[in-house]
Amino acid sequence: MYCLLVVVIFFNARQAASQLPVNYFRNPVGIPLDLSANFGELRPNHWHMGLDVRTNAKENLPIYAASEGYIAHIGIRPQSFGRFIIINHPNGLSTLYAHLNDFFPELEKFVTDKQYEKETWAIELDFTKEQFPVSKGAFIAYSGNTGGSQGPHLHFEIFETKTGKRLNPLLFNFNISDNVPPAITRLAVYDRSRSVFDQKPLFYNLKNTDSGYIIPKMPVMKTGLNRLSFAIQAYDKMSSSGSPDGIFSAQLFFDDIPQVKFVLDSIDYEETAYINSQTDHMHRYTGGAWLQHVAKLPGDNGAAYKTINGDGVVTLADTMLHTVRIVVSDAKGLKSELNFMLQYIDSLASKANTTEYAMRFAPNKVNVISKPDFEMYLPKGALYDTITPYYYTVSNKLPNTFSQAHQVANPAIPLHEDVVVRIKLNKPVPESMQDKLLIVRSDNKGRTIKKAVWQEQWLSAAFGDFGTYQVIADTTAPQINNLGKGDTVNLSAVSRIIFTPTDNYGIKKFRATLNGKWIRFTNDKSRNWIYKFDERCPYGVHELIVTAEDLVGNTTTRTWWFRRELYTPPPPKKKAIKKTSTKKKSSSDKKKSSKKK
Repeated sequence: MYCLLVVVIFFNARQAASQLPVNYFRNPVGIPLDLSANFGELRPNHWHMGLDVRTNAKENLPIYAASEGYIAHIGIRPQSFGRFIIINHPNGLSTLYAHLNDFFPELEKFVTDKQYEKETWAIELDFTKEQFPVSKGAFIAYSGNTGGSQGPHLHFEIFETKTGKRLNPLLFNFNISDNVPPAITRLAVYDRSRSVFDQKPLFYNLKNTDSGYIIPKMPVMKTGLNRLSFAIQAYDKMSSSGSPDGIFSAQLFFDDIPQVKFVLDSIDYEETAYINSQTDHMHRYTGGAWLQHVAKLPGDNGAAYKTINGDGVVTLADTMLHTVRIVVSDAKGLKSELNFMLQYIDSLASKANTTEYAMRFAPNKVNVISKPDFEMYLPKGALYDTITPYYYTVSNKLPNTFSQAHQVANPAIPLHEDVVVRIKLNKPVPESMQDKLLIVRSDNKGRTIKKAVWQEQWLSAAFGDFGTYQVIADTTAPQINNLGKGDTVNLSAVSRIIFTPTDNYGIKKFRATLNGKWIRFTNDKSRNWIYKFDERCPYGVHELIVTAEDLVGNTTTRTWWFRRELYTPPPPKKKAIKKTSTKKKSSSDKKKSSKKK
């Protein structure tokens, strides 16, 4: 009965893969498909969930519906997708198009009206299938560089409409040539008798040969480790001149028996943070290259790994020679192999680690730090492997601090779920500051700031990283840059207004009114707020009121009067024409001229 169940599950998985509707979707741009990033490419805290399609480094190229359906959702998000569209298709799949500029005119007007109705620039709207139906190849928007984009391109995704699970678009047979197999550049080896967070891996550079990748000048890897695992540094290219992209899969074989593999064919957004388990996060945090584990960490509950005969941790119970093979594939099916021999040598075994830790936290269980003036709650799914939660306190006499600085664990260790931090105050808080308190988490990479929640004499907030935590009061209001000089600022010569409000801990809200009515300032990159003059600001004199609010409610409001008039650029200055002398040359001048020649 058990064997039959395994066969059925395997058959269904293969059947599902073979039933992808290849050739169903068309190219969403009107130029040949050329990618700057593929599905599964490695990014900070997430895998890339779609394709980044080049738009010839230009904006405002037309974007087309990949197949028939209806526009089901649009969104406008800063530092994310920017302006994006989701189309639901009748085959149960949806497509997403992001970093757009304007939508097609009818949709653009509808969205703008809703923004003014709700008085918000960032907006999410759902539609019925009757509102905006589209045919395959219908024009839906212009390409752009909005949101978290670093340059003009189209971000394109395919996903299951009901589950939201993202599917690798390269499995849908788009017309993209790929004739280059993946490259494997380095091998990393880990001692799995201890946590991957308690060590630095041992590295081996690799060489590509006619028979595959090898470890140069090392026919046999001799080791004193009884339990070990591997990670690889690898990348893929579509062509020899293309940009390096992420690999599709890697599978480990031990003595020709398949052990484990990871496959980046489908990923849910709720699972995408498992990249911090699938890669060596600590190595990357300290400036190293991306390394992808060919073994599953004990706290990895994502869908990337497929366990076959174990989790990828190799156990050496003898001193015989063993073969290790790692096969790396791209979505086209092109493969590269790394092969080497492995042998345990007892004389190379290091002495047992006798270090005694005051506290150890294991994955797949709730863990708690409890001190007289500090607490941290780690939920069951927070850790990928065992850690040592080192804890220190540092006295800090900076102004407006109301606790010690509490340092917890190594900030390079990743967390999969938020941890709850509680800090007890070490001195009374003046009444004027009691609603101005923040908990600031910091490390050598930056800081995270959360509005603190009172719990009697404790302050609480949730964070996604280890680091140093402290309670600080923010009594400084934001600053808003000046619009211009004079009682009535003349803006006739400009096409837009830009504000860049600043604050010591961050801006929470920005609001502007024109003649008493809300006016739409965009905030695409989370820094500048921009209003482009349109029909809502005709020629004449206007009152503009701008308010910026920080995380604890400190506000700054400024008011200006400005005028707009029909502007005629001044004519270009004429270049001065040099006058040539009409005076006849003397005989002596003629002689000098002939000598120069």
